[in-house]
Amino acid sequence: MKEKLYIIKIGGALIDDEELLEQFLEQFAEIQEKKILVHGGGKLATTLADKLGIEQKLVNGRRITDKDTLDIVAMVYAGGINKNIVAKLQHKKCKAMGFSGADANLIKAKKREHAEIDFGFVGDITEKSINKKLISKLLKLELVPVFSAITHDKKGHLFNTNADTIASVIAQSLSVKYDVELLYCFDKEGVLEDVNNPESVIKNISEEEFSTLKEEGKLHKGILPKLENALGAVKNNVNKVFLIKETELKNHIENHHAGTEICL
Repeated sequence: MKEKLYIIKIGGALIDDEELLEQFLEQFAEIQEKKILVHGGGKLATTLADKLGIEQKLVNGRRITDKDTLDIVAMVYAGGINKNIVAKLQHKKCKAMGFSGADANLIKAKKREHAEIDFGFVGDITEKSINKKLISKLLKLELVPVFSAITHDKKGHLFNTNADTIASVIAQSLSVKYDVELLYCFDKEGVLEDVNNPESVIKNISEEEFSTLKEEGKLHKGILPKLENALGAVKNNVNKVFLIKETELKNHIENHHAGTEICL
């Protein structure tokens, strides 16, 4: 029987709220099973870029990461945010260790290729990108890896990589050895049929249902990348995948009643 492993991803809204982050990390630290935390960035990178006069360019909601922007996101994501989270977890007696993908070659990325757009220093990853052998050794040592959204190409270049994707691909890679449960924690009760009605949680979504909801325009565009990554995980042998409200982590771990489950 495989050992249980939780891979949990948190985003910018939680990171920007000091009080909510403390509450979440308290619940995360109490998880007894093996666990990995993956975090995105908050508003700090954009705020810092504004202060430095570095224009931020977006194409279809995706950040163009030029060299100046890369310097900022590397400092903020792999530096300030990551170490702040690790320090808070240490205070809660959780043996956390912070990583970027460059550390010990844990996540090797490839520069994003696009026919029309140069996204700059944006890296894409696959299951083969993950150094699962070393991550497994870290888990065996009872360490709790905390991953930022920074990867590398093993040629001396850092890349900005989508944190939802990092969580999904790590989950896929480690599912060979562990009973993986992937949790996307965000500021909604789950996937909502009506974004303005917190009671309209869709309890289960399959790939077919996702396609239908997407075609009917019932899904908020911000949830689409999470769902696509969640479905990718389910299709690649991750045992369980949920989208839950960040304040419901403990309730979910204990009762499995919260949020939306993604299924085949």
